[in-house]
Amino acid sequence: MHYAIEIVPFGEFGEPQVVLRLAQAAEAAGWEGLFLWDHLAYVFGWPGADPWVLLSAVAATTSRLKLGVDVTPLPRRRPQVLAHTLVTLDRLSQGRVIFGAGLGGTNKEFEIFGEPADIKRRAAMLDEGLDLLDGLLRGEKVDHQGSYYTAKGVTMTPLPIQQPRPPIWIGGESMAALRRAARWDGWVICGANMEGQMEKSPEWLAEQVAVIRSQRTSSDPFEVAINGVSASGDSTLPQTYAAAGATWWLECLFGMRGSVEEMLRRVEAGPSR
Repeated sequence: MHYAIEIVPFGEFGEPQVVLRLAQAAEAAGWEGLFLWDHLAYVFGWPGADPWVLLSAVAATTSRLKLGVDVTPLPRRRPQVLAHTLVTLDRLSQGRVIFGAGLGGTNKEFEIFGEPADIKRRAAMLDEGLDLLDGLLRGEKVDHQGSYYTAKGVTMTPLPIQQPRPPIWIGGESMAALRRAARWDGWVICGANMEGQMEKSPEWLAEQVAVIRSQRTSSDPFEVAINGVSASGDSTLPQTYAAAGATWWLECLFGMRGSVEEMLRRVEAGPSR
């Protein structure tokens, strides 16, 4: 099991200096990664922050933490621009990026700007966008004419440090999301609610992991990440999920759980291995 912190960058937890404090404390305390949610929080009246800017700052001030988003709604991003961002961040961090992708779980973030909220259309955009992104990140000459995206004989340069590209993890718990995850490098799921209670049981996780693995056609490593809330020194909870197939525990930090200082103390206590 690997252990990371996951920050919900809303309110105080979206302040760049707060994220940097938590990141530096996490690296010093032995955590292995830092993940950020990707939402347009202001749509709901909440202060928030852009995860890619925050991750760039973390990349420049840490040396070991894996850096990821869980997850970016690819249908509201341009894949070609996102590919450029990912390569830049991977090079800046010397190969520490993990890309989490999904449909986007809140329709309002699309509807309010006149973007497509229909779930089937977003799913098609996600799948097509992932294929385009994959080709660009691998340095292939990409000729693509699809339903939503076009690329005319373009090759990305420079390439990411990680080869053949940074890992791609898929978010979501529908059967379609599980099938999609099986095509890529990992699956990431919320195990805890915003009250800090675990809503997904180890038994449920084991069932979903079995579905994904039954559809895998590759023998390459596959990661399973679940977020949760654990007390300092209590290794029992993460280990029950490890036994169910999880390979990453993402300790979730957010305002409803506690103040910045309280969450900083939890980070400084280190992962409960």
